[in-house]
Amino acid sequence: MDRSAFRYDLPTKLIAQKPLPDRTASRLLVLDEGGLADRQFSDLVYLLHAGDLLIVNNTRVIPARLYGQKQTGGRVEILLERITGARSATAQLKASKTPQPGLEIVLAAGVSARVEGRADRLFDLSFDTDLEPFLETHGEVPLPPYINRPADLEDVERYQTIYAQEGGAVAAPTAGLHFDEEVLIALHERGIDYTFLTLHVGVDTFVPVCTEQIEDHQLHGEWAQVSQDVCDCIEKTRKRGGRVVAVGTTTVRALESAALDGKLKPFEGETTLFIYPGFQFRVVDAMITNFHLPESSLLMLVAAFAGRERVLNSYRHAVSRGYRFFSYGDAMLVKP
Repeated sequence: MDRSAFRYDLPTKLIAQKPLPDRTASRLLVLDEGGLADRQFSDLVYLLHAGDLLIVNNTRVIPARLYGQKQTGGRVEILLERITGARSATAQLKASKTPQPGLEIVLAAGVSARVEGRADRLFDLSFDTDLEPFLETHGEVPLPPYINRPADLEDVERYQTIYAQEGGAVAAPTAGLHFDEEVLIALHERGIDYTFLTLHVGVDTFVPVCTEQIEDHQLHGEWAQVSQDVCDCIEKTRKRGGRVVAVGTTTVRALESAALDGKLKPFEGETTLFIYPGFQFRVVDAMITNFHLPESSLLMLVAAFAGRERVLNSYRHAVSRGYRFFSYGDAMLVKP
């Protein structure tokens, strides 16, 4: 398929720049066999059924953006992709000239980062201090490129799900940002269980597909873990006639990676699974997701699940009704 089949027109004013005051105040566009329905996210409690199982991604966003200087004085922005050791990481670098191996970057508190090598768009860095505590003190929340403002104190809390536990993501699993404690309690009281998996979201989640034919695109790898407990919960849900509802495309990707050979089983490691129309879903019965960028792999995943024309029509509807788009935007409940 040509990537142009996944374009849509989006006014810039609909790209959410700030979170709403309350997590559950977002709107929820429901796409199911009955067509489209405009709801509120808090209505989710009544849209799911007793016996359904929510699966959420408990990755935690690390403060992955750093600023430094070359010894010549030039400014360098570092956006970590992944921590690879106590004092090493891969990262994107922004500088006036392409950094070369051996370059020393001076960071806050006199800490130094050294460029050790490069693979495609990512650079291998080594640091002269333990990285994780340094990030907690000097790192910045890595807001997406379409949010046109610096990160502030509100983002420290709101660009993170309330159930985030496992540090390692450099972008939030944004469908989960709509949940608060009250909604989770209400779901549980209605007989809707939830469980956790982990997928550490990387910076390439924001990158559009670059090849003309989407089948030629190579998707970046992300580390994921689907435990035996998750597999057992899904089996129990199937036996009682419930649905598996994935919260976010990252959760979908992790679950379907764990079932690629036709049977769901525990999974831990890198997944490069690229889901686009024609993919056979084996685990997920419904998904909750935000609105995604044109020509992005995430939009293609949703289109694979619910049909390209149905999804693009729902996006046109959302634009016409003034829904808020992308990370701090509104959500969809999607059924195949």
